[in-house]
Amino acid sequence: MKTIVLGKTGLAVNKNGFGALPIQRVSKKEAVYLLQKAFYHGINYFDTARAYSDSEEKLGAAFSYVRERIIISTKTGAQTGEELQKDLEQSLKMLNTDYIDLYQFHNPAFCPKPGDGSGLYEAALKAREQGKIRHIGITNHRLSVAKEAIASGLYETLQFPFSYLASQAELELVKSCQEHKMGFIAMKALAGGLITDAACAYAYLDQFDCVEPIWGIQRERELDEFLACQKETPVLTKERQEKIEKDRRELAGDFCRGCGYCMPCPEGIEINSCARMSLMLRRAPQEGWLSAEWQEKMKKIENCRHCNACSKKCPYGLDTPRLLEKNYEDYKTFLS
Repeated sequence: MKTIVLGKTGLAVNKNGFGALPIQRVSKKEAVYLLQKAFYHGINYFDTARAYSDSEEKLGAAFSYVRERIIISTKTGAQTGEELQKDLEQSLKMLNTDYIDLYQFHNPAFCPKPGDGSGLYEAALKAREQGKIRHIGITNHRLSVAKEAIASGLYETLQFPFSYLASQAELELVKSCQEHKMGFIAMKALAGGLITDAACAYAYLDQFDCVEPIWGIQRERELDEFLACQKETPVLTKERQEKIEKDRRELAGDFCRGCGYCMPCPEGIEINSCARMSLMLRRAPQEGWLSAEWQEKMKKIENCRHCNACSKKCPYGLDTPRLLEKNYEDYKTFLS
């Protein structure tokens, strides 16, 4: 069972991290079962966020009795120091704990620093002094903010999208984190569902000793796939490398990662799914995506007012209205 250390935090985590965003979609009973099964099979790192509805509460229900044996990270989307204090108290209550191992700023549009006027970093320092948090990290989808966070020396970890679809820019981030003794936590290690081979994904990320992937887990079969990887580590064989190269060719260029920061849409379009529909139709069973429910959701694209609010919020700089139109036209060909 492979473990890595999250940079200068000193936190030793299983190479499989449990991304707890998806458990907000299942019942409390199902979530507790998944979380405890993960723990009893060696997974000791669980990542959640204040924004993930009842995810923190479900972790609290699963782990209060083994708190010292697991590592929990959560996140705050606070814009001020006062908001951070409120978020932190709520997270502690929901997680049923008196401390959080790693507290992260959740995708801020800027890099919080002492004296920037927001009071965010000062509030985090105070919380650390009080023992309510032990380490300070940051998550982001913007290369510029990530680079600034690394250079600042203020953060112990960076959480950023990273998978075998990563560009050279993301690879440089990993290298830079390693040089600065920062832990690198890989979110979207399956590229938001576009990567469908868990063994390939694991084998690729296993090359990076400083990278901790967190897998978004909602179903027991998904958990079992990653538990199998830690029981017998997948090797990056020639066949797997060929599959990775094939996926890279198919997914080259601009595509929606499904992060959801473009939401909500004033016309009710589920952008983070509709803008990637063409890819999902070709990489997942089609039946579910062609249901009457999804046909209705896709039809809402006709109401797009091209306000470009989504494009302005996209951390990847995508022309989202154009992507929506392109995906809708392609979607209609599957219905004919």
